[in-house]
Amino acid sequence: MNRYRLVHTTEFVYDGPVSESYNEVRLRPLHDERQSCLSFRLTTNPGSRGTAYRDAHGNWVHQFNVLPEHQRLKVEAESVVLAHEASDAPADPTTLAEFDSRSHQLDEEYFDFMAPTGYVPHLACIKEIVEVAERASGGTVAGFAQAAADLIHQRFRYVKGATHVHSSIEDSLSIGAGVCQDFAHLLLGVVRMRGIPGRYVSGYLVPGSTAAPDAKQEDVIGGQASHAWAEVLMPNTGWMGFDPTLGKPVGLRHVRIAYGRDYGDVAPVRGVYKGHAGQSLSVDVRVRPAIDDAGCEQLNKITVGNVPPPSVLERPQQPAQQQQQQ
Repeated sequence: MNRYRLVHTTEFVYDGPVSESYNEVRLRPLHDERQSCLSFRLTTNPGSRGTAYRDAHGNWVHQFNVLPEHQRLKVEAESVVLAHEASDAPADPTTLAEFDSRSHQLDEEYFDFMAPTGYVPHLACIKEIVEVAERASGGTVAGFAQAAADLIHQRFRYVKGATHVHSSIEDSLSIGAGVCQDFAHLLLGVVRMRGIPGRYVSGYLVPGSTAAPDAKQEDVIGGQASHAWAEVLMPNTGWMGFDPTLGKPVGLRHVRIAYGRDYGDVAPVRGVYKGHAGQSLSVDVRVRPAIDDAGCEQLNKITVGNVPPPSVLERPQQPAQQQQQQ
């Protein structure tokens, strides 16, 4: 079953009254030839009225404000997504030598996905991974990207809490560990150092055991949170996904939310509030087939609101809101 129901709940609890909370979220799944967002609803408690727009990368961004005093803020995004079976397109045969001969044509169009960023700096220590991946690539761009993803999956350990939301690839390289965000950034660092465009993808990974009644999101690496991977530009066939965390191909279980240069472009929840109170953040992510126990579709339970679409959410360690200067 390729139809999934997604419920992503983020809740802030403050240890005192706060007010004038201004927020933006990226939580609406993408709608394109690879997946259809059949329905979407964003709700907040306290209630609010929102606006929406598309950012520079084509992602939906929702903005909402909660002005009165409050001590709790809950943001819930519900959606139903249909993942489409991919056609058996031939592998991109472009060789690295061919790519290098025309790379100047891509420099301007894809500059944002090739330049270093705060999360993905160009580091001299990455060159060793670039060299090993190139030797194992079979001489093709697709082979290079796959070899780089395999190397990251083999060399680095998935350790929840090993890094924080502001960590760059330098931190993962120094400790040999990280989470999906770090591994996606590492892969981007490798391909960009080789001169190949790469973009960050935020989304969800549907558990492989959803057929079981007791399936849990913890079955997935990085469970109870958003997932992340990378896409690399194949000159003849377009963007191709690679998941160095999972170590398996990107497929129907990967639900895409937003694209960006790095995590900073797709942060699920961002905001500020006025007040001296501290905050705690909890996140609950539920991804299931869009059918109930009787085998009936649940599409009627999710409706599209008057406010247009969004894109992703925060993990518990992420400071999704900041206090305003008073």
